[in-house]
Amino acid sequence: MSYCTSLYLFLFLPISLLIYNAVPQTYRRFVLLTINYSFFWIISGRLLIYLLLSTCSIHHFGLWLSSVQKEWEAKRSSVSGEEKKQWKALFQRRQKRILAFAVFLHIGLLLVLKYAAFFSSNFNRILNLLSFPAEVPVPSFLLPIGISFYTLQAVSYLTDVYRKKIPADANLLRLTLYMSFFPQLMEGPICRYSDTAKRLWECERTSYQSLTFGIQRILFGMLKKVVIADRLNLAIKTIFNDYSQYDGGILALAALFYTCQLYMEFSGTMDVVIGSGELFGVRLPENFRQPFFSQSISEFWTRWHITLGAWFRDYIFYPLSMSKRMKRPADFARKHFGTHYGPILTGSISLFCVWFCNGLWHGPEWKYIFFGLYHFVLIFCGTLIKPVFARLTETVSIHHGRIPLKLFRIVRTFLLVCIGELFFRAATLTDGLHMMLKMITDFSLSFLTDGRLFSLGMDQKDFFITAVALGMVLLVSILRERHVPIRTALAQKKLPIRWAVYYGLILFIVIFGAYGYGYVPVDPIYAGF
Repeated sequence: MSYCTSLYLFLFLPISLLIYNAVPQTYRRFVLLTINYSFFWIISGRLLIYLLLSTCSIHHFGLWLSSVQKEWEAKRSSVSGEEKKQWKALFQRRQKRILAFAVFLHIGLLLVLKYAAFFSSNFNRILNLLSFPAEVPVPSFLLPIGISFYTLQAVSYLTDVYRKKIPADANLLRLTLYMSFFPQLMEGPICRYSDTAKRLWECERTSYQSLTFGIQRILFGMLKKVVIADRLNLAIKTIFNDYSQYDGGILALAALFYTCQLYMEFSGTMDVVIGSGELFGVRLPENFRQPFFSQSISEFWTRWHITLGAWFRDYIFYPLSMSKRMKRPADFARKHFGTHYGPILTGSISLFCVWFCNGLWHGPEWKYIFFGLYHFVLIFCGTLIKPVFARLTETVSIHHGRIPLKLFRIVRTFLLVCIGELFFRAATLTDGLHMMLKMITDFSLSFLTDGRLFSLGMDQKDFFITAVALGMVLLVSILRERHVPIRTALAQKKLPIRWAVYYGLILFIVIFGAYGYGYVPVDPIYAGF
């Protein structure tokens, strides 16, 4: 039961919302908790034990950290001078050990369940290359859906308690609601405790505004997912499953299509997720902000999968780059390479760790690791040559705000993203390299004139419908980029106009959505991560 299925949209979500609003506020928390775990039971069955264990674990470790912090607060007033520093260091070490142990348990469990087979099989390959007459067993585990998402939420909660950004929550029910809110359980966004815990605990009745805004967002998400992403999948599957039969031009088209599909699928699902949250009065954080208007790869990753990027920034990049072990290399680099190149060289260590983890987070395959390191190289090189490019544009008198230069940067960034997504979608890293080589050595646009374009799983009608729907999404994106409050403006229109738009969108999705007899539903892409 994914978020864009009829089972979720027309059965689970409406029934849950009706029951939630029918009971008194005193009992609404328990109803919401039941809804959350019912949803998880439907998608994962008995594997919900992992979510329960994770929630109980962070509850215990959070209170443990809090008790050590309170113990230090009580102690600090009775000591002074050198003794105070020693006691402070002692309590700090205790907190670090508690946090390290808790993070080890959560990340360790994720590594075992998700990556044990990958590490074991690659270790066996090394043994085979060395002609070593032994093999380690390759384990196989049932992987709970959403574990990559709620594990990162658990780690963020414990780290924020350790940093005293939030107090440890003694209320297990409130913490359970935060960890298990059903709209975000399968594909994110990755929420911080401060984002949603309070609103989930208040359990306010659904207002007319939250109802209409939620429906707006869900409908727009369904347009992206059902009309665009699922229709593009017909051509994408045809090309990628038998890529050796096509020339580089068609493979480039496949990379372009898949980039659009991935965005429409993931951002569309996020629209449905955020809209579902709004129905329950919970504002989930945005996960996309018009990423294809980005003028650099670095900017792109501040607009794409925003909550994952923010998590890696706050819990990996900053702790590594500002650690004591990095201070001496940073000072040395700044002294010998200047204030621009010095921090870049030392920061590249932390940046490498972030992008290696980012790639590996997406899945236990070399193609994902390559995908992460590809973006690391682009961001590192882009930062490195930034002063050179600035001097060059100044020399030739090109102003940074000029529209042609902006368009050039946007197109360049989009093409670089498409190359990365080619490897992301390819069955293996080797396949991705072969496809890339074909795009370089056997590129042709003859498919535009010889009729092959319409033999890839999509006919003329499919292309026309996709183009119209993409135009609608592009228009909304342009208005959002210009900070036009579209949803508020629509809500302020007269009732006939509002509902004409709603019904028009519903009819468009119903008539032109990719579903029905002979259609194979597309599994949610990010639910697999």
